Amino acid sequence: MKRILLTTTSFQDTPGEHHQMLEKEGFEIVRERGPLPESRMLELVAKGDFDGWLIGDDAITRAVIQKSLPRLKVISKYGIGLDKVDVKSATEFKLPVTFCPGVNHTTVAEHVFGLMLAIYRDIVPQCNYVKSGNWKRLTGHELFGKTIGVIGLGRIGKEVSSRARAFGMNVIGFDIYWDDKFAQQYNVQRAGLIEDVLKASDIVTLHTNLTDETRHLMNSKRLAMMKKGSVLINTARGELVETNDVAAALKSGQLLGYGADVLESEPPPKDHPLFACPNAVLTPHIGSRTYESVARQAKMAAQNLINVLNGQPAIAQANKL
Repeated sequence: MKRILLTTTSFQDTPGEHHQMLEKEGFEIVRERGPLPESRMLELVAKGDFDGWLIGDDAITRAVIQKSLPRLKVISKYGIGLDKVDVKSATEFKLPVTFCPGVNHTTVAEHVFGLMLAIYRDIVPQCNYVKSGNWKRLTGHELFGKTIGVIGLGRIGKEVSSRARAFGMNVIGFDIYWDDKFAQQYNVQRAGLIEDVLKASDIVTLHTNLTDETRHLMNSKRLAMMKKGSVLINTARGELVETNDVAAALKSGQLLGYGADVLESEPPPKDHPLFACPNAVLTPHIGSRTYESVARQAKMAAQNLINVLNGQPAIAQANKL
């Protein structure tokens, strides 16, 4: 019997066909509640007795991979981001890493607008006022006519851009790989530098991968380039921003608001600096967590796992062996 480690909570918490897919294969499934740190992963794989992993944002380091060999045959990533997986080491050890591109861009893009509207219309504090019996009305802002800067025009960035046009917003974008056809269709202005996006935008939304180059992309220097009273949105990775610098910008008024679905540490410590900022709207990494999106991601992740273990090609594989 093949033994599987399942750590992604979205997969586990949402009913659907993906559960039956694993059961049908007769796998022995060990369930954990991720994301797991390296120390816990090392404990789980100490005996090296898993044939496959179906993971979320757990710390899959070189040490974790080495300890899992030679039995481990596949790492199936639920979702798109691979920054927590040492893909280079997996490739070196001829270990397939699969992932799920194209399954959550609609869901995340919708969440981006939820965060923007929450900030611009003071939805969170006004809801709390009403529930507390305080009929206090605040004056918000429209999205119409605002300029939104999209850093990273992959699938999610494009979905945000097209929806922004529907709101009557001006769109400026930055991406190394520019899609002229898309930009022309949705009237997206191309920026030559990230700094050009920051200076021109009322709202900046981050949709880039986490790499050594993009880590702490938004720091005090770049935040100071943004318009005073602008908004920053981050549904990509918490590490793209320098948290203390964002907190300082919120407190000084440089930022009107920060909408984030991701934090550098998840779950965050109780003394997280953004908790002291009433103009920070934070959600617990649920941008892709809808019944529709989970079904798409979970089925692809399960099928990737099953295919590789049965000697068949994955639907989508991140590394070439």
